[in-house]
Amino acid sequence: MKRQAFALPFILCLIASTVIPMMMVAYYGFTDRSGSFTMANILSVFQPVHLKALGLALGLSLISTVVCLLLAFPLALILRDSHLGRRGFIVFIFILPMWMNFMLRTMAWQVILERDGIVDSLLNFIHLPHAQIINTPAAIVLGMVYDFLPFMVLPIYNSLMKIDDSLIEAARDLGASSRKVISSVLLPLSVPGIASGITMVFIPSLTTFVISNILGGGKIYLIGNIIEQEFTTSANWNLGSGISLVMMLFILGSMAVLQRLDKSGEAELL
Repeated sequence: MKRQAFALPFILCLIASTVIPMMMVAYYGFTDRSGSFTMANILSVFQPVHLKALGLALGLSLISTVVCLLLAFPLALILRDSHLGRRGFIVFIFILPMWMNFMLRTMAWQVILERDGIVDSLLNFIHLPHAQIINTPAAIVLGMVYDFLPFMVLPIYNSLMKIDDSLIEAARDLGASSRKVISSVLLPLSVPGIASGITMVFIPSLTTFVISNILGGGKIYLIGNIIEQEFTTSANWNLGSGISLVMMLFILGSMAVLQRLDKSGEAELL
């Protein structure tokens, strides 16, 4: 009982910061402004403007997740094969940008991609035409990949570090090439980290509104922007909560699918 008492502050914090807000979202989502029960807030996701924002958010989230995975796995392999001292330094350099404020990092890309910015100046220097990247879906994907790539690399790296070197040596002794070692040994054994990384990139990408506001110039609306505007600009907490509940279903569904991929049930969250 004494040991269980130490968990009481955490339980109280969990109730105050998670359970109560979730109950409030559920209440507002299933009621109208007068407090009467309604399903209109939930069904509003089928409105054309909301479906378009949801479809665009799903598409950009999938693209950014795939790009992060394609970049993260080779990076994690490089980190694993690095020498111990160099490995720690590389990991430190890699996570260093995460110490900076999320919004500042995104605004930095706005400066880089804007008209007459760094990218535009380099293209002009080598006599190439201007590249209109800012305020496009490509800029949003770039921002997502930059901001969320560490959340894909670190779980995969953690999974790879737990693989016993004797397994790799045994595969090489049996004549496996480097490509075969990666595809038949390293890749299957790193599935828990991959599943965790996909979850940690896809979910914030799906619900983000800061990146699309800054790099999309307020011209590209994702479902996160719709929810944010309903809570702030329109002050319609009921509609914003209803759409949020629908987004929770998408998040829970994606987590259930990834849990099936992680058959061991040991997803690496670092």
